[in-house]
Amino acid sequence: MTDSKTPSNRRKFLRNITQVMGGVGGIFALIPFLSTMSPSEKAKSAGAPVEIDISSMTPGTYKVVEWRGKPVWVVRRTQDMIDNTLEDNEILSDPKSLEDHQPAYTQNKFRSIDPEFLVLVGVCTHLGCSPLYKPSSNSTELGIDWQGGFFCPCHGSKFDLSGRVHAAMPAPYNLEVPPHHFASNTKIIIGDDGDNI
Repeated sequence: MTDSKTPSNRRKFLRNITQVMGGVGGIFALIPFLSTMSPSEKAKSAGAPVEIDISSMTPGTYKVVEWRGKPVWVVRRTQDMIDNTLEDNEILSDPKSLEDHQPAYTQNKFRSIDPEFLVLVGVCTHLGCSPLYKPSSNSTELGIDWQGGFFCPCHGSKFDLSGRVHAAMPAPYNLEVPPHHFASNTKIIIGDDGDNI
């Protein structure tokens, strides 16, 4: 009688061990699959906020950094640039920045937190070209209404020194202002609103 029970217990034991080993093997097989679903370090860093040191910038200069695969410009405006920023003007398509292409805290004529520093995504809103920084108002090839700003040579769109598009241009709206904040007097963080919300 004990002989007939022994093979049955062995079968149960072997079946249970096989199931446990199969479960453990399945978990180990699942780990690489699940790890492919999480974003890579490169993808994480591409969307991460970017810190810019502005301590060495002099008035009239600008820096270019990359954020989310796009160029972002930081322009330190001169006092003349600030004083000559247009108010509500027929030259501009959206002078009050009513279109939603900037955070609410930069919805002003300077399109910035601090009028001295402008932060823009350096991509034309027409077809995605990269406009040129043309701060001088003495540029005769850009017309008599040119007060300085950004010019897209691909299709001729003009933007003022606040990134607002001139009227009757191919670009449909103003240059985008990314979320940003001042971490200190010498650092701007792009990609994070900070305390501005």
